[in-house]
Amino acid sequence: MVASSLSSQLRSDSDELRVHWNSPLSGQQKATGKYTIGQLDFDGIVDFAREADDLGVDSLLMGIGYHMPDPLPMLGALVRETERVKFLLAYRPGLLSPTLFAQVVNTVSWMSDGRISLNLVAGTSPAEQAYYGDFLAHDERYARSNEFLEILHRFWSDEKPLSYEGEHYRIKDAQIGLGFKGGSRPEIYISGASEVAQQTAVDHGDCWLRYGDTPEGMAAAAKSVLTQGGRVGTRMHVLARETREEALADLADLMGDPDENHRKMIADAVASSDSVAVNTSFQLAEAAEADWLSPMLYSGAVAYRGGPALCVVGSYEEVAAYLYEYKAAGISEFIFSGWPTRDEMRIFYTRVLPLLREHERAGQKV
Repeated sequence: MVASSLSSQLRSDSDELRVHWNSPLSGQQKATGKYTIGQLDFDGIVDFAREADDLGVDSLLMGIGYHMPDPLPMLGALVRETERVKFLLAYRPGLLSPTLFAQVVNTVSWMSDGRISLNLVAGTSPAEQAYYGDFLAHDERYARSNEFLEILHRFWSDEKPLSYEGEHYRIKDAQIGLGFKGGSRPEIYISGASEVAQQTAVDHGDCWLRYGDTPEGMAAAAKSVLTQGGRVGTRMHVLARETREEALADLADLMGDPDENHRKMIADAVASSDSVAVNTSFQLAEAAEADWLSPMLYSGAVAYRGGPALCVVGSYEEVAAYLYEYKAAGISEFIFSGWPTRDEMRIFYTRVLPLLREHERAGQKV
């Protein structure tokens, strides 16, 4: 396993669930609303990151997509506006050469005192990949990702000069003057639901990320990665209120007056997607009874937002207890979003997370 030599060093010593949040780069303010395209409220993103820093958010996911601003230049600015929060950079192999990408990541590690990790995504849409001149099929994109990651690991193992000749990359006598700060490397998260995505995570990453499911569904999906020593995380939405009645009322408001043009755009994108993760999440949502996969897991927003929009809904205590069930299923990390995401982040970290920690402490005493 290429990643194993440093992977154990990068694991948290704590057995606590790690909770990350999604940075609001798409501008979507409600469950059924459209993306904000054509403008960038960078001051708002800075304020969001500062509050995440104050709240104790583990990492902010910096997403990638044609409809959003590129995360790399923003990340370079945000690390100078914050002190503790880490940044989980989503990026696609194929956009930059591995040498240049390692150089950029290493530079940010020095700018941020090592507060950068990577979420490598092979791509979900052949049409969008073509925007960037990439025409590889699904499994070939993962084959390229494996080569990309192998080269990155060799750079971070301080191999120089580095030469590599594969099907997708050829490098000769490469050197990078600035290594990753501390002589280590960033944590690596691999997204996807296919078998090749899982194996890429096991062979080259630290954590396999997939869209949400019930605790039982996640346990079944995670089994292979866990038995091979990998970590497993999931990405979902959350909506927690003082009472379940309040949560359901707010959910109804958020789902009201839906933008059907946006829903059609998402449906068209899914129809052309070759992503197992995307298609699995929509199949789950379509099979749900009255838009609920379980009494706690709402699927009605998936049609407007995609796989990340499976939403845990309930009172503060109900949400905390349900999330603790995922820990028993082998999940060690969450990446959450909300509507609007800044308000929900504040609610979660001040009202729900303390209750989740109580469940963890009680479980340790059993």
